[in-house]
Amino acid sequence: MKITFLGAGSTVFAKNVLGDIMLADSLHEVEIALYDIDEERLKESETMLRAINRNCNEGRAKIESFLDRKEALRNANFVVNAIQVGGYKPCTVTDFEIPRKYGLKQTIGDTLGVAGIFRALRTIPVMLDFAKDMEEVCPDAWFLNYTNPMGMLTLAMELGTKIKTIGLCHSVQVCAPELLRKLGMDTDNVQYKIAGINHMAWLLEVTRNGEDLYPEIKRRAVEGPICKREYSEEVKKMYPQLVGDDKEFTVDDHDDLVRFEIMKQFGYYVTESSEHNAEYLPYFIKNSHPELIEKFNIPLDEYLKRCETQINAWKMIGKKLVENDDLTHTRTHEYASYIIEAIATGKPYVFGGNVLNRGHITNLPNDCCVEVPCVADRSGITPTYVGELPMQLAALNQTNVNVQKLTVQAALTKKKEYIYYAALLDPHTSSELTIDEIKALVDEMLEAHKEWLPEYK
Repeated sequence: MKITFLGAGSTVFAKNVLGDIMLADSLHEVEIALYDIDEERLKESETMLRAINRNCNEGRAKIESFLDRKEALRNANFVVNAIQVGGYKPCTVTDFEIPRKYGLKQTIGDTLGVAGIFRALRTIPVMLDFAKDMEEVCPDAWFLNYTNPMGMLTLAMELGTKIKTIGLCHSVQVCAPELLRKLGMDTDNVQYKIAGINHMAWLLEVTRNGEDLYPEIKRRAVEGPICKREYSEEVKKMYPQLVGDDKEFTVDDHDDLVRFEIMKQFGYYVTESSEHNAEYLPYFIKNSHPELIEKFNIPLDEYLKRCETQINAWKMIGKKLVENDDLTHTRTHEYASYIIEAIATGKPYVFGGNVLNRGHITNLPNDCCVEVPCVADRSGITPTYVGELPMQLAALNQTNVNVQKLTVQAALTKKKEYIYYAALLDPHTSSELTIDEIKALVDEMLEAHKEWLPEYK
């Protein structure tokens, strides 16, 4: 079996996904092809993975690096995508700086909003090129996409290529456990059902031994306790900057106030973090009500700060990963290895995946990307039927789906008018700026990103 990792210069993420794969019992002798446009980071990842292969897998995996993408892809059975087109500088910085000139504040900018739209427009052409290569040298491979904006990119692959594609995100598997831990509730024997769209999927059901836990969740959300996230000792050592101060959380002052407010107003908890969802809706980041930023603890420009943190962290931990001959690995909760193992062995594995809606959620459009429970086994990956979402949740999803579909249409047709439509219909952008301001912002973004974009007419 051959697995190709695109964007292998993402060394920490490559360690998690490919280290997991080498530890899976049925995948010890896997062939791993690493590809990146950054030759230095590519070699660092190769060195790191060879150490894990030697120390944890008796050297049984075959690991090779490629600067030729097509050769890296040739005869692959699975392709893992973790690229970032344009990087932190200049593109991510531009995604924040230009909207800020217009008074448009953002937090993460990797999924929706003007920043999310342009991140997609930069990335979709590259992924379509991946697909062309795959159709030539590995047409039957599964494309496992981890890159954001997940909904837009997965939708573009589904509509614009013949490649079997699944979008994978971390937010589903951690949603219910993290919520319960935050509220001081036991996480054992918990069952849950989650569906919607990426980063705005809904915890529809959460039970233990048949008992509905939502009433207690909602009570504690109002009355407390609210517990801080506990980082493992390994994480604290590797990323000391992630460990905050000793300030106690209260029901009115913690790091998840936006999601709790969404649950209070609409009845259900949403999968992705408060800093993400603050910019997917028109209610929280408002120049006319600046007090909301403090009230809901909304971290403006958070993604820029995270990027800087990761860059500085790499300076501290890079050598520990790359130059450590004794490096080992413990299997993580990332979906990829379990999906590949399930397809290889036939032992079913259930996970939350992003797919083209083919009637899986009946009150969302059939040509959008949805996040639903999926089953991987020897036959491949099969999304499950969810049915109707509660009406208010489908309505919230639809406001984001509009932007996703129009952005993908822009990327596939190269028509500038669809970029305007997407930005004009974005919930946060349209709540803050006028039509003329939004169109001027789009034009300035197109000019700033022109070397990363095809020509739009």
